[in-house]
Amino acid sequence: MKTFQTVELSLEELEAVVGRVDRGELAEGDAAIIRAAVGTIKLLYAVLEEKNISIKRLKRIIFGAKTEKTKTVLKDQQDGQNSGSESEEKGAGDEPAVAENAIASVRDQVGKEQQSEQAAQEKKKPKGHGRNGAKDYRGAERVIVCHPTLKPGDRCPECPKGRLYDTDRPAVIIRLVGRSPVQATVYELQRLRCSPCGKLFCAELPEGCGDEKYDRSVGSIIALLKYGGGFPFNRLAKLQKNFSVPLPPSTQWDLVDTRVNRIYPAYDELVRQAAQGEIIHNDDTPAKIVELMKENQDIRQQDSGSDSRTGMFTTGILSKCGDQKIALFFTGRNHAGENIGRVLQHRDEDRSPPIQMCDALSRNVPKDFAVILANCLLHARRNFVDVAEIFPQECSYVLEILKKVYRNDAQAKLRQMPYEQRLHFHQTESGPLMEELKQWLQDQNQPPTFEPNSSMGQATSYMRDHWEPLTLFLRRPGAPLDNTICERVLKKAVLHRKNSLLYKTLHGAYVGDVFMSIIHTCELASMNAFEYLNTLEEHSSELFRQPEAWLPWNYHLQLTAASNQPA
Repeated sequence: MKTFQTVELSLEELEAVVGRVDRGELAEGDAAIIRAAVGTIKLLYAVLEEKNISIKRLKRIIFGAKTEKTKTVLKDQQDGQNSGSESEEKGAGDEPAVAENAIASVRDQVGKEQQSEQAAQEKKKPKGHGRNGAKDYRGAERVIVCHPTLKPGDRCPECPKGRLYDTDRPAVIIRLVGRSPVQATVYELQRLRCSPCGKLFCAELPEGCGDEKYDRSVGSIIALLKYGGGFPFNRLAKLQKNFSVPLPPSTQWDLVDTRVNRIYPAYDELVRQAAQGEIIHNDDTPAKIVELMKENQDIRQQDSGSDSRTGMFTTGILSKCGDQKIALFFTGRNHAGENIGRVLQHRDEDRSPPIQMCDALSRNVPKDFAVILANCLLHARRNFVDVAEIFPQECSYVLEILKKVYRNDAQAKLRQMPYEQRLHFHQTESGPLMEELKQWLQDQNQPPTFEPNSSMGQATSYMRDHWEPLTLFLRRPGAPLDNTICERVLKKAVLHRKNSLLYKTLHGAYVGDVFMSIIHTCELASMNAFEYLNTLEEHSSELFRQPEAWLPWNYHLQLTAASNQPA
Protein backbone atom coordinates (compact mmCIF):
# COMPACT_ATOMS: atom_id res chain seq x y z
CA MET A 1 0.00 0.00 0.00
CA LYS A 2 1.42 3.36 -1.03
CA THR A 3 1.70 6.28 1.36
CA PHE A 4 -0.54 9.36 0.94
CA GLN A 5 -0.84 12.87 2.23
CA THR A 6 -2.88 13.38 5.41
CA VAL A 7 -5.65 16.04 5.30
CA GLU A 8 -7.72 17.07 8.33
CA LEU A 9 -11.36 17.26 7.22
CA SER A 10 -14.72 17.32 8.99
CA LEU A 11 -17.79 15.41 7.80
CA GLU A 12 -19.52 18.62 6.69
CA GLU A 13 -16.50 19.69 4.63
CA LEU A 14 -16.34 16.26 3.01
CA GLU A 15 -20.03 16.45 2.06
CA ALA A 16 -19.40 19.88 0.56
CA VAL A 17 -16.64 18.43 -1.63
CA VAL A 18 -18.97 15.66 -2.80
CA GLY A 19 -21.57 18.31 -3.69
CA ARG A 20 -19.03 20.25 -5.78
CA VAL A 21 -18.06 17.04 -7.55
CA ASP A 22 -21.71 16.38 -8.43
CA ARG A 23 -22.07 19.93 -9.83
CA GLY A 24 -18.73 19.78 -11.61
CA GLU A 25 -17.50 22.84 -9.71
CA LEU A 26 -14.25 21.68 -8.10
CA ALA A 27 -12.46 24.34 -6.06
CA GLU A 28 -8.76 24.77 -5.39
CA GLY A 29 -7.53 22.08 -2.95
CA ASP A 30 -10.34 19.62 -3.72
CA ALA A 31 -7.95 17.35 -5.61
CA ALA A 32 -5.78 16.94 -2.49
CA ILE A 33 -8.88 16.17 -0.43
CA ILE A 34 -10.04 13.54 -2.93
CA ARG A 35 -6.58 11.94 -2.99
CA ALA A 36 -6.59 11.80 0.80
CA ALA A 37 -10.05 10.21 0.81
CA VAL A 38 -8.97 7.59 -1.71
CA GLY A 39 -5.87 6.94 0.40
CA THR A 40 -8.05 6.42 3.47
CA ILE A 41 -10.14 3.89 1.57
CA LYS A 42 -6.96 2.08 0.53
CA LEU A 43 -5.79 2.08 4.14
CA LEU A 44 -9.05 0.55 5.35
CA TYR A 45 -8.88 -2.03 2.58
CA ALA A 46 -5.31 -2.91 3.55
CA VAL A 47 -6.30 -3.28 7.21
CA LEU A 48 -9.04 -5.73 6.23
CA GLU A 49 -6.60 -7.63 4.04
CA GLU A 50 -4.14 -7.79 6.94
CA LYS A 51 -6.85 -9.53 8.95
CA ASN A 52 -7.40 -11.97 6.09
CA ILE A 53 -3.66 -12.66 5.95
CA SER A 54 -3.63 -13.42 9.68
CA ILE A 55 -6.54 -15.82 9.25
CA LYS A 56 -4.79 -17.54 6.33
CA ARG A 57 -1.61 -17.89 8.36
CA LEU A 58 -3.59 -19.46 11.19
CA LYS A 59 -5.24 -21.90 8.79
CA ARG A 60 -1.84 -22.84 7.39
CA ILE A 61 -0.50 -23.45 10.90
CA ILE A 62 -3.47 -25.66 11.78
CA PHE A 63 -4.02 -27.52 8.52
CA GLY A 64 -0.64 -27.08 6.84
CA ALA A 65 0.17 -25.54 3.46
CA LYS A 66 -0.41 -27.74 0.41
CA THR A 67 2.41 -26.14 -1.53
CA GLU A 68 4.36 -22.91 -1.80
CA LYS A 69 5.53 -23.38 -5.37
CA THR A 70 5.81 -20.12 -7.26
CA LYS A 71 3.40 -21.25 -9.97
CA THR A 72 0.72 -22.14 -7.44
CA VAL A 73 1.22 -19.02 -5.33
CA LEU A 74 0.82 -16.81 -8.40
CA LYS A 75 -2.37 -18.65 -9.44
CA ASP A 76 -0.82 -20.76 -12.20
CA GLN A 77 0.47 -17.82 -14.18
CA GLN A 78 2.93 -18.56 -16.93
CA ASP A 79 6.55 -18.67 -15.72
CA GLY A 80 8.07 -15.27 -16.24
CA GLN A 81 4.81 -13.55 -17.18
CA ASN A 82 4.69 -11.34 -14.12
CA SER A 83 8.43 -10.72 -14.11
CA GLY A 84 8.10 -9.76 -17.76
CA SER A 85 5.48 -7.11 -16.98
CA GLU A 86 7.72 -5.83 -14.20
CA SER A 87 10.62 -5.66 -16.65
CA GLU A 88 8.56 -3.60 -19.05
CA GLU A 89 7.72 -1.12 -16.28
CA LYS A 90 11.40 -0.87 -15.38
CA GLY A 91 12.59 -0.74 -18.99
CA ALA A 92 14.38 -4.08 -18.66
CA GLY A 93 12.70 -6.09 -21.41
CA ASP A 94 15.80 -6.02 -23.62
CA GLU A 95 18.40 -8.48 -24.89
CA PRO A 96 20.06 -9.24 -21.51
CA ALA A 97 16.72 -10.50 -20.14
CA VAL A 98 16.20 -12.65 -23.22
CA ALA A 99 19.72 -14.06 -22.92
CA GLU A 100 19.14 -14.79 -19.22
CA ASN A 101 16.00 -16.76 -20.01
CA ALA A 102 17.85 -18.64 -22.74
CA ILE A 103 20.64 -19.57 -20.33
CA ALA A 104 18.08 -20.82 -17.82
CA SER A 105 16.40 -22.92 -20.50
CA VAL A 106 19.71 -24.45 -21.56
CA ARG A 107 20.55 -25.15 -17.92
CA ASP A 108 17.25 -26.94 -17.43
CA GLN A 109 17.83 -29.03 -20.54
CA VAL A 110 21.32 -30.00 -19.36
CA GLY A 111 19.88 -31.00 -16.00
CA LYS A 112 17.25 -33.19 -17.64
CA GLU A 113 19.87 -34.91 -19.79
CA GLN A 114 22.07 -35.59 -16.77
CA GLN A 115 19.11 -36.98 -14.86
CA SER A 116 18.27 -39.28 -17.78
CA GLU A 117 21.87 -40.52 -17.99
CA GLN A 118 22.04 -41.10 -14.26
CA ALA A 119 18.74 -42.99 -14.27
CA ALA A 120 19.91 -45.13 -17.18
CA GLN A 121 23.16 -46.01 -15.43
CA GLU A 122 21.60 -46.88 -12.10
CA LYS A 123 18.56 -48.56 -13.72
CA LYS A 124 16.38 -47.64 -10.80
CA LYS A 125 12.62 -47.89 -10.99
CA PRO A 126 10.67 -44.66 -10.38
CA LYS A 127 10.01 -43.89 -6.74
CA GLY A 128 6.68 -45.21 -5.53
CA HIS A 129 6.12 -47.56 -8.47
CA GLY A 130 6.46 -51.31 -8.91
CA ARG A 131 6.59 -54.13 -6.38
CA ASN A 132 9.18 -54.99 -3.77
CA GLY A 133 11.30 -57.91 -4.86
CA ALA A 134 12.53 -60.72 -2.64
CA LYS A 135 15.90 -58.96 -2.23
CA ASP A 136 14.11 -56.05 -0.55
CA TYR A 137 13.00 -58.31 2.32
CA ARG A 138 16.40 -58.44 4.00
CA GLY A 139 14.87 -58.96 7.43
CA ALA A 140 12.73 -61.92 6.37
CA GLU A 141 13.42 -65.47 7.49
CA ARG A 142 14.85 -67.55 4.63
CA VAL A 143 13.60 -71.13 4.29
CA ILE A 144 15.16 -73.48 1.74
CA VAL A 145 12.69 -76.04 0.45
CA CYS A 146 14.18 -79.06 -1.33
CA HIS A 147 12.29 -81.17 -3.85
CA PRO A 148 10.59 -84.03 -2.00
CA THR A 149 11.58 -86.81 -4.43
CA LEU A 150 14.35 -85.50 -6.70
CA LYS A 151 17.92 -84.29 -6.16
CA PRO A 152 20.83 -83.18 -8.36
CA GLY A 153 22.29 -86.12 -10.32
CA ASP A 154 19.02 -88.05 -10.61
CA ARG A 155 17.76 -89.08 -14.03
CA CYS A 156 15.01 -86.93 -15.54
CA PRO A 157 11.53 -88.46 -14.95
CA GLU A 158 10.41 -87.17 -18.36
CA CYS A 159 13.58 -87.85 -20.35
CA PRO A 160 15.48 -90.98 -19.18
CA LYS A 161 18.60 -89.85 -21.06
CA GLY A 162 19.13 -86.65 -19.08
CA ARG A 163 20.32 -85.96 -15.55
CA LEU A 164 19.14 -83.21 -13.22
CA TYR A 165 21.38 -80.38 -11.96
CA ASP A 166 20.81 -77.42 -9.60
CA THR A 167 20.03 -74.22 -11.52
CA ASP A 168 21.09 -71.97 -8.61
CA ARG A 169 17.99 -69.89 -9.39
CA PRO A 170 15.27 -71.08 -7.02
CA ALA A 171 11.64 -70.14 -7.50
CA VAL A 172 10.97 -67.43 -4.89
CA ILE A 173 7.60 -67.07 -3.16
CA ILE A 174 6.96 -64.53 -0.38
CA ARG A 175 4.45 -64.98 2.42
CA LEU A 176 3.75 -62.23 4.98
CA VAL A 177 2.29 -62.88 8.44
CA GLY A 178 0.88 -60.32 10.86
CA ARG A 179 2.41 -60.47 14.35
CA SER A 180 2.73 -58.21 17.36
CA PRO A 181 5.79 -55.93 17.57
CA VAL A 182 6.87 -57.74 20.77
CA GLN A 183 6.33 -61.51 20.77
CA ALA A 184 6.57 -63.93 23.65
CA THR A 185 7.49 -67.57 24.06
CA VAL A 186 6.37 -69.56 27.11
CA TYR A 187 8.72 -72.41 28.02
CA GLU A 188 7.16 -75.16 30.16
CA LEU A 189 10.09 -77.01 31.70
CA GLN A 190 9.29 -80.52 32.81
CA ARG A 191 9.96 -81.18 36.49
CA LEU A 192 10.49 -84.69 37.87
CA ARG A 193 10.39 -85.55 41.58
CA CYS A 194 11.86 -88.55 43.32
CA SER A 195 9.17 -90.21 45.40
CA PRO A 196 11.43 -91.42 48.30
CA CYS A 197 13.69 -88.33 48.73
CA GLY A 198 11.50 -85.65 47.14
CA LYS A 199 14.33 -84.13 45.06
CA LEU A 200 13.23 -82.17 41.98
CA PHE A 201 14.86 -82.53 38.58
CA CYS A 202 13.96 -79.68 36.13
CA ALA A 203 14.64 -79.57 32.41
CA GLU A 204 16.98 -76.82 31.21
CA LEU A 205 16.07 -74.02 28.85
CA PRO A 206 16.96 -74.57 25.20
CA GLU A 207 20.25 -73.04 24.17
CA GLY A 208 20.04 -69.41 23.03
CA CYS A 209 17.03 -68.40 25.13
CA GLY A 210 19.02 -65.91 27.19
CA ASP A 211 19.01 -65.20 30.91
CA GLU A 212 16.66 -62.19 30.92
CA LYS A 213 12.90 -62.10 30.58
CA TYR A 214 13.11 -59.21 28.13
CA ASP A 215 15.54 -59.66 25.26
CA ARG A 216 17.62 -56.60 24.28
CA SER A 217 15.57 -56.36 21.09
CA VAL A 218 12.43 -55.53 23.12
CA GLY A 219 13.83 -52.22 24.33
CA SER A 220 15.07 -51.45 20.82
CA ILE A 221 11.72 -52.00 19.14
CA ILE A 222 9.86 -49.98 21.80
CA ALA A 223 12.29 -47.07 21.44
CA LEU A 224 12.10 -47.25 17.66
CA LEU A 225 8.28 -47.23 17.70
CA LYS A 226 7.90 -44.40 20.22
CA TYR A 227 10.80 -42.07 19.45
CA GLY A 228 11.26 -42.96 15.80
CA GLY A 229 7.64 -43.51 14.76
CA GLY A 230 5.64 -41.49 17.28
CA PHE A 231 3.88 -44.57 18.72
CA PRO A 232 2.88 -43.82 22.36
CA PHE A 233 3.33 -46.35 25.17
CA ASN A 234 -0.43 -46.60 25.79
CA ARG A 235 -1.17 -47.26 22.14
CA LEU A 236 1.47 -49.99 21.97
CA ALA A 237 0.07 -51.52 25.17
CA LYS A 238 -3.39 -51.74 23.56
CA LEU A 239 -1.92 -53.26 20.42
CA GLN A 240 -0.05 -55.88 22.44
CA LYS A 241 -3.23 -56.68 24.36
CA ASN A 242 -4.98 -57.51 21.08
CA PHE A 243 -2.26 -60.11 20.46
CA SER A 244 -2.61 -61.46 24.03
CA VAL A 245 0.99 -60.50 24.83
CA PRO A 246 0.68 -57.93 27.65
CA LEU A 247 3.22 -55.09 27.71
CA PRO A 248 2.09 -52.35 30.15
CA PRO A 249 3.19 -48.72 29.57
CA SER A 250 5.14 -48.72 32.84
CA THR A 251 7.12 -51.76 31.71
CA GLN A 252 7.86 -50.11 28.38
CA TRP A 253 9.20 -47.02 30.13
CA ASP A 254 11.40 -49.11 32.44
CA LEU A 255 12.89 -50.87 29.44
CA VAL A 256 13.80 -47.71 27.49
CA ASP A 257 14.97 -45.91 30.65
CA THR A 258 17.30 -48.79 31.49
CA ARG A 259 18.51 -48.88 27.91
CA VAL A 260 19.57 -45.21 27.97
CA ASN A 261 21.87 -45.89 30.93
CA ARG A 262 23.77 -48.38 28.76
CA ILE A 263 23.99 -46.45 25.46
CA TYR A 264 24.22 -42.75 26.38
CA PRO A 265 27.98 -42.56 25.56
CA ALA A 266 26.99 -42.88 21.89
CA TYR A 267 24.79 -39.78 22.26
CA ASP A 268 27.56 -37.86 24.04
CA GLU A 269 29.98 -38.80 21.27
CA LEU A 270 27.51 -37.63 18.62
CA VAL A 271 27.39 -34.27 20.41
CA ARG A 272 31.20 -34.06 20.36
CA GLN A 273 31.38 -35.04 16.71
CA ALA A 274 28.61 -32.58 15.79
CA ALA A 275 30.58 -29.77 17.42
CA GLN A 276 33.33 -30.26 14.79
CA GLY A 277 30.92 -29.71 11.88
CA GLU A 278 31.59 -27.26 9.07
CA ILE A 279 27.90 -26.34 8.74
CA ILE A 280 25.46 -26.46 11.65
CA HIS A 281 21.69 -25.97 11.28
CA ASN A 282 19.43 -25.29 14.25
CA ASP A 283 15.78 -24.45 14.96
CA ASP A 284 13.18 -24.65 17.74
CA THR A 285 9.71 -26.11 18.15
CA PRO A 286 7.44 -25.88 21.23
CA ALA A 287 7.42 -28.72 23.76
CA LYS A 288 5.44 -29.64 26.88
CA ILE A 289 6.92 -31.10 30.05
CA VAL A 290 4.57 -31.70 32.98
CA GLU A 291 7.31 -31.11 35.54
CA LEU A 292 8.05 -27.66 34.10
CA MET A 293 4.37 -26.83 33.66
CA LYS A 294 3.92 -27.32 37.42
CA GLU A 295 6.89 -25.03 38.00
CA ASN A 296 5.18 -22.40 35.85
CA GLN A 297 2.08 -22.61 38.03
CA ASP A 298 4.17 -22.09 41.16
CA ILE A 299 5.93 -19.12 39.57
CA ARG A 300 2.63 -17.47 38.69
CA GLN A 301 1.22 -18.04 42.17
CA GLN A 302 4.29 -16.67 43.93
CA ASP A 303 4.98 -13.66 41.72
CA SER A 304 2.76 -12.75 38.80
CA GLY A 305 5.33 -10.21 37.56
CA SER A 306 8.29 -12.60 37.62
CA ASP A 307 10.73 -12.51 34.71
CA SER A 308 11.47 -16.24 35.04
CA ARG A 309 11.42 -18.12 31.76
CA THR A 310 8.30 -20.26 31.36
CA GLY A 311 8.72 -21.48 27.78
CA MET A 312 9.58 -25.06 26.81
CA PHE A 313 11.25 -26.00 23.56
CA THR A 314 12.77 -28.85 21.60
CA THR A 315 15.83 -27.75 19.65
CA GLY A 316 16.79 -29.64 16.54
CA ILE A 317 20.41 -29.43 15.39
CA LEU A 318 21.85 -30.92 12.23
CA SER A 319 25.61 -30.84 11.80
CA LYS A 320 27.45 -31.65 8.59
CA CYS A 321 30.85 -33.17 9.38
CA GLY A 322 32.49 -34.07 6.09
CA ASP A 323 30.34 -36.76 4.51
CA GLN A 324 28.39 -37.46 7.71
CA LYS A 325 25.24 -35.78 9.01
CA ILE A 326 24.42 -35.81 12.72
CA ALA A 327 20.98 -35.00 14.16
CA LEU A 328 20.68 -33.88 17.79
CA PHE A 329 17.71 -33.00 19.98
CA PHE A 330 17.59 -31.00 23.21
CA THR A 331 14.35 -30.49 25.15
CA GLY A 332 13.88 -28.09 28.06
CA ARG A 333 13.79 -24.39 28.79
CA ASN A 334 16.82 -23.44 26.67
CA HIS A 335 16.46 -21.76 23.30
CA ALA A 336 18.20 -22.98 20.16
CA GLY A 337 21.10 -20.54 20.56
CA GLU A 338 21.79 -21.76 24.09
CA ASN A 339 21.67 -25.40 23.01
CA ILE A 340 24.00 -24.86 20.07
CA GLY A 341 26.31 -23.14 22.56
CA ARG A 342 26.30 -26.35 24.64
CA VAL A 343 27.36 -28.26 21.55
CA LEU A 344 30.08 -25.81 20.53
CA GLN A 345 31.68 -26.16 23.99
CA HIS A 346 33.10 -29.44 22.64
CA ARG A 347 34.55 -27.88 19.48
CA ASP A 348 38.31 -28.23 19.04
CA GLU A 349 40.07 -24.93 19.65
CA ASP A 350 42.09 -25.09 16.44
CA ARG A 351 38.97 -25.17 14.27
CA SER A 352 37.66 -22.04 12.57
CA PRO A 353 34.09 -20.87 13.32
CA PRO A 354 31.40 -22.97 11.63
CA ILE A 355 28.66 -21.72 9.33
CA GLN A 356 25.43 -21.58 11.32
CA MET A 357 22.13 -21.67 9.42
CA CYS A 358 18.95 -20.59 11.21
CA ASP A 359 16.14 -18.07 10.92
CA ALA A 360 16.67 -14.46 11.98
CA LEU A 361 15.47 -14.78 15.60
CA SER A 362 18.19 -13.51 17.92
CA ARG A 363 17.60 -16.40 20.34
CA ASN A 364 18.89 -18.85 17.70
CA VAL A 365 22.46 -17.49 17.83
CA PRO A 366 24.96 -18.54 20.55
CA LYS A 367 26.29 -15.67 22.65
CA ASP A 368 29.68 -17.04 23.73
CA PHE A 369 30.88 -18.67 20.51
CA ALA A 370 31.83 -17.19 17.15
CA VAL A 371 29.88 -18.43 14.14
CA ILE A 372 29.49 -17.36 10.52
CA LEU A 373 25.79 -16.58 10.45
CA ALA A 374 23.52 -17.55 7.55
CA ASN A 375 19.78 -16.92 7.55
CA CYS A 376 17.09 -19.00 5.87
CA LEU A 377 16.11 -17.59 2.48
CA LEU A 378 12.84 -19.53 2.53
CA HIS A 379 11.72 -17.66 5.66
CA ALA A 380 12.18 -14.39 3.79
CA ARG A 381 10.40 -15.80 0.74
CA ARG A 382 7.46 -17.02 2.81
CA ASN A 383 6.68 -13.46 3.87
CA PHE A 384 5.98 -12.61 0.23
CA VAL A 385 3.99 -15.81 -0.29
CA ASP A 386 1.63 -14.67 2.49
CA VAL A 387 0.77 -11.39 0.74
CA ALA A 388 0.88 -12.57 -2.88
CA GLU A 389 -2.90 -12.24 -3.27
CA ILE A 390 -2.86 -8.59 -2.15
CA PHE A 391 0.31 -7.53 -3.98
CA PRO A 392 0.52 -9.97 -6.91
CA GLN A 393 2.73 -7.77 -9.09
CA GLU A 394 5.37 -7.01 -6.45
CA CYS A 395 5.39 -10.53 -5.01
CA SER A 396 5.60 -12.05 -8.47
CA TYR A 397 8.78 -10.07 -9.09
CA VAL A 398 10.41 -11.35 -5.89
CA LEU A 399 9.24 -14.96 -6.20
CA GLU A 400 10.35 -15.28 -9.81
CA ILE A 401 13.87 -14.10 -8.95
CA LEU A 402 14.13 -16.52 -6.02
CA LYS A 403 12.78 -19.28 -8.23
CA LYS A 404 15.74 -18.80 -10.61
CA VAL A 405 18.19 -18.76 -7.69
CA TYR A 406 16.81 -22.06 -6.37
CA ARG A 407 16.93 -23.50 -9.87
CA ASN A 408 20.64 -22.65 -9.95
CA ASP A 409 21.15 -24.34 -6.59
CA ALA A 410 19.34 -27.44 -7.84
CA GLN A 411 21.70 -27.54 -10.81
CA ALA A 412 24.71 -27.32 -8.50
CA LYS A 413 23.40 -30.25 -6.44
CA LEU A 414 22.56 -32.26 -9.54
CA ARG A 415 26.07 -31.84 -10.89
CA GLN A 416 27.55 -32.59 -7.45
CA MET A 417 29.70 -29.49 -7.55
CA PRO A 418 32.42 -29.12 -4.90
CA TYR A 419 31.96 -26.20 -2.52
CA GLU A 420 34.32 -23.86 -4.38
CA GLN A 421 32.82 -24.63 -7.78
CA ARG A 422 29.31 -24.18 -6.39
CA LEU A 423 30.29 -20.79 -4.94
CA HIS A 424 31.66 -19.61 -8.30
CA PHE A 425 28.54 -20.90 -10.07
CA HIS A 426 26.23 -19.01 -7.71
CA GLN A 427 28.31 -15.85 -7.94
CA THR A 428 28.07 -16.00 -11.74
CA GLU A 429 24.45 -17.07 -12.14
CA SER A 430 22.67 -16.05 -8.93
CA GLY A 431 24.74 -12.99 -7.99
CA PRO A 432 23.23 -10.65 -10.64
CA LEU A 433 19.73 -11.85 -9.74
CA MET A 434 20.20 -11.12 -6.05
CA GLU A 435 21.79 -7.75 -6.81
CA GLU A 436 18.75 -6.85 -8.88
CA LEU A 437 16.48 -7.89 -6.01
CA LYS A 438 18.55 -5.87 -3.54
CA GLN A 439 18.17 -2.74 -5.68
CA TRP A 440 14.42 -3.32 -5.91
CA LEU A 441 14.18 -3.60 -2.10
CA GLN A 442 16.09 -0.34 -1.70
CA ASP A 443 13.82 1.39 -4.21
CA GLN A 444 10.78 0.41 -2.11
CA ASN A 445 12.29 2.28 0.83
CA GLN A 446 13.26 5.55 -0.91
CA PRO A 447 10.66 6.85 -0.20
CA PRO A 448 8.70 4.05 1.55
CA THR A 449 6.31 2.47 -0.93
CA PHE A 450 4.47 0.41 1.70
CA GLU A 451 3.32 1.12 5.22
CA PRO A 452 6.17 -0.13 7.48
CA ASN A 453 3.78 -2.06 9.75
CA SER A 454 1.88 -3.70 6.90
CA SER A 455 2.64 -7.29 5.91
CA MET A 456 4.27 -6.17 2.67
CA GLY A 457 6.29 -3.53 4.49
CA GLN A 458 7.50 -6.11 6.99
CA ALA A 459 8.34 -8.57 4.19
CA THR A 460 10.54 -6.06 2.36
CA SER A 461 12.18 -4.73 5.53
CA TYR A 462 12.92 -8.27 6.80
CA MET A 463 14.78 -9.16 3.62
CA ARG A 464 16.50 -5.79 3.45
CA ASP A 465 17.61 -5.80 7.11
CA HIS A 466 18.98 -9.37 6.96
CA TRP A 467 20.46 -9.19 3.48
CA GLU A 468 24.02 -10.16 4.46
CA PRO A 469 23.19 -13.46 6.26
CA LEU A 470 20.50 -14.22 3.66
CA THR A 471 23.08 -14.08 0.86
CA LEU A 472 26.02 -15.80 2.57
CA PHE A 473 25.87 -18.49 -0.14
CA LEU A 474 27.31 -15.86 -2.54
CA ARG A 475 30.40 -15.33 -0.37
CA ARG A 476 31.16 -18.55 1.55
CA PRO A 477 31.85 -22.00 0.04
CA GLY A 478 29.25 -24.53 1.19
CA ALA A 479 26.85 -22.01 2.75
CA PRO A 480 23.28 -23.32 2.37
CA LEU A 481 20.36 -21.27 1.07
CA ASP A 482 17.84 -22.29 3.70
CA ASN A 483 17.16 -24.28 6.85
CA THR A 484 14.82 -26.87 5.31
CA ILE A 485 16.99 -29.83 6.30
CA CYS A 486 16.74 -28.85 9.99
CA GLU A 487 12.96 -28.42 9.74
CA ARG A 488 12.80 -32.00 8.47
CA VAL A 489 14.87 -33.09 11.48
CA LEU A 490 12.39 -31.39 13.83
CA LYS A 491 9.57 -33.45 12.35
CA LYS A 492 10.70 -36.27 14.64
CA ALA A 493 9.93 -34.11 17.68
CA VAL A 494 6.72 -32.79 16.12
CA LEU A 495 5.55 -36.35 15.39
CA HIS A 496 6.20 -37.35 18.99
CA ARG A 497 4.38 -34.23 20.24
CA LYS A 498 1.34 -34.90 18.04
CA ASN A 499 0.97 -38.44 19.37
CA SER A 500 2.31 -38.43 22.94
CA LEU A 501 1.59 -34.72 23.52
CA LEU A 502 4.10 -34.22 26.34
CA TYR A 503 6.86 -35.54 28.57
CA LYS A 504 6.30 -36.13 32.25
CA THR A 505 9.75 -35.09 33.52
CA LEU A 506 12.96 -33.53 32.27
CA HIS A 507 14.58 -36.95 32.55
CA GLY A 508 11.89 -38.38 30.30
CA ALA A 509 12.62 -35.61 27.79
CA TYR A 510 16.33 -36.49 27.95
CA VAL A 511 15.53 -40.14 27.19
CA GLY A 512 13.51 -39.01 24.17
CA ASP A 513 16.33 -36.74 23.01
CA VAL A 514 18.87 -39.57 23.19
CA PHE A 515 16.78 -42.02 21.19
CA MET A 516 15.59 -39.46 18.63
CA SER A 517 19.16 -38.31 18.03
CA ILE A 518 20.49 -41.85 17.57
CA ILE A 519 17.56 -43.04 15.43
CA HIS A 520 17.52 -40.04 13.12
CA THR A 521 21.31 -40.02 12.74
CA CYS A 522 21.07 -43.67 11.68
CA GLU A 523 18.45 -42.74 9.10
CA LEU A 524 20.66 -39.94 7.76
CA ALA A 525 23.53 -42.43 7.48
CA SER A 526 21.24 -45.03 5.79
CA MET A 527 21.89 -47.45 8.65
CA ASN A 528 19.44 -49.82 10.35
CA ALA A 529 18.55 -48.12 13.66
CA PHE A 530 17.09 -51.32 15.15
CA GLU A 531 20.28 -53.30 14.54
CA TYR A 532 22.39 -50.40 15.80
CA LEU A 533 20.48 -50.13 19.09
CA ASN A 534 20.80 -53.87 19.62
CA THR A 535 24.54 -53.69 18.93
CA LEU A 536 25.06 -50.84 21.41
CA GLU A 537 23.27 -52.81 24.11
CA GLU A 538 25.27 -55.96 23.40
CA HIS A 539 28.62 -54.13 23.38
CA SER A 540 27.88 -51.60 26.10
CA SER A 541 31.17 -52.13 27.92
CA GLU A 542 33.21 -51.52 24.74
CA LEU A 543 31.04 -48.47 24.01
CA PHE A 544 31.94 -46.91 27.37
CA ARG A 545 35.66 -47.51 26.75
CA GLN A 546 35.78 -46.22 23.15
CA PRO A 547 32.56 -44.43 22.10
CA GLU A 548 34.10 -42.89 18.95
CA ALA A 549 34.47 -46.41 17.51
CA TRP A 550 30.79 -47.25 17.91
CA LEU A 551 29.06 -44.60 15.81
CA PRO A 552 26.40 -45.51 13.21
CA TRP A 553 28.82 -45.23 10.27
CA ASN A 554 31.78 -47.17 11.73
CA TYR A 555 30.50 -49.70 14.28
CA HIS A 556 30.54 -52.44 11.66
CA LEU A 557 34.34 -52.21 11.64
CA GLN A 558 34.42 -53.18 15.32
CA LEU A 559 32.08 -56.12 14.72
CA THR A 560 34.21 -57.30 11.80
CA ALA A 561 37.40 -57.02 13.84
CA ALA A 562 35.84 -58.96 16.73
CA SER A 563 34.66 -61.75 14.41
CA ASN A 564 38.15 -62.11 12.92
CA GLN A 565 39.84 -62.52 16.29
CA PRO A 566 40.79 -66.12 17.16
CA ALA A 567 38.57 -67.74 19.73
